[in-house]
Amino acid sequence: MIDFRNATKSEIATILEWAAAEGWNPGLEDAAAFYNADPQGFFVATQQDNPIAAISVVNHNRTFAFLGLYIVLPAFRGKGIGYDLWKFALDHAGPRIVALDGVPEQQANYTASGFESAGATVRFEGSIAPKNAASIRLAETSDVSALVTKEAAASGVHKPAYLTAWMLNTPSRKTFICKDSGAFCTARSCQNGTKIGPLLAKSPQDAQALMQHVAHVFGPDIVIDVPGSASQLTELCNAFAMKPSFETARMYRGSFSYQPLDLFAAATLELG
Repeated sequence: MIDFRNATKSEIATILEWAAAEGWNPGLEDAAAFYNADPQGFFVATQQDNPIAAISVVNHNRTFAFLGLYIVLPAFRGKGIGYDLWKFALDHAGPRIVALDGVPEQQANYTASGFESAGATVRFEGSIAPKNAASIRLAETSDVSALVTKEAAASGVHKPAYLTAWMLNTPSRKTFICKDSGAFCTARSCQNGTKIGPLLAKSPQDAQALMQHVAHVFGPDIVIDVPGSASQLTELCNAFAMKPSFETARMYRGSFSYQPLDLFAAATLELG
């Protein structure tokens, strides 16, 4: 018998291990920040109380949720378990707009479930030249509320619980701010390399300084998820000779539109 229930905090860490096995390259300390976003927003299908499939539907605020971490263990695929869990979890969103970043092979299924594509997100990976910047500092706890507000203006969604935890510095995750302009990014050590996200800047020079400073602190191997609309950030990644590794489609169930900034990178493909 297959049952569906909320995932425990420790099971989120297990789900991220599954994600690593799928090649999704999660961060080393993602689980705690993810759980903080919405403790009731993670779900598992179980057999004899052993998780065999997972999904997250995180309610970021009263009007917006994000779907991610949709994984079925290989031995249980093709049996309808994932779709039944999908329906069970989506109830958590209620009438909220729901977003996801869909891989190409699943986009037709998401469309059949009422999601519409709103553009691509491209993951760039590569080794960039490290450069320490005296003009960049570590964010402090007192900075975080303003940074969350800035990210909301860029992404169109206020995600206070998630990003407040996300932007606080930990041993493997740091947030950096340009002292003069207020441009900022969060970087975290992952299974492979360092992911940058979110990144928010008003000039290519600030974005370049942030990325090279991250390479100085964490190492040169960088990963960043860039919305297709962020043409200047795409150009910067190309200038660094970073290569596209895969592409997803940002999709929404419900009416949602915003004008993203031209130098903006998403925090994660799992929670938006």
